[in-house]
Amino acid sequence: MGISYVEFEDEAGVLRRYRKHVNGRGLVATTAKVDPTAFVDPTAYVDPGAEVQRNASIGPGGWVDRDAIVAERAVVGVNVHVGRRAVVGRNAVVGPYAVIGEGARVQNGARVPREFSIAEGDEFRASSDDLRRLGLAA
Repeated sequence: MGISYVEFEDEAGVLRRYRKHVNGRGLVATTAKVDPTAFVDPTAYVDPGAEVQRNASIGPGGWVDRDAIVAERAVVGVNVHVGRRAVVGRNAVVGPYAVIGEGARVQNGARVPREFSIAEGDEFRASSDDLRRLGLAA
C-alpha cells in the first residue's frame, strides 16, 4: 500500500501536499518534520517547514503554521493556532482555543490558559507553579 496524499491550494494559489501522520492520522505537509512518536489528531494540520518533536501532541482542530516548532512532550489543545515561526517549549501545555502569535514563544513547562492570545513576537513565561510541577523550582 502506497502513501496517500491530500493536496490543497494555499492563499497564494500554490498547491501544497500533505500526508497522514502515522500516529493520529492528522495532515502533515511533506516538508514538515513530525516525529513518529508525536500525536497529530485526524482534524489537525502541520504546515510546511514546521516541526513537531518527540511525544508532543496536537489536539483536534489544531494548526501548527509554517516554520513553527512544537517541542518534546508539549501539548497543543483543541482548536489552537500556533503561528508562523512560533515556538512551544518542552513540556508546555497550550489550552483550548488559544492563539500563539507569529514568532511568539511559549517557555518550557508553561501552561497557556484557555482562549488566551499571545501577541506576535511575545514570550509567555512559565509560572513558579508550572516550574514546581516539573520539579524545576525550589
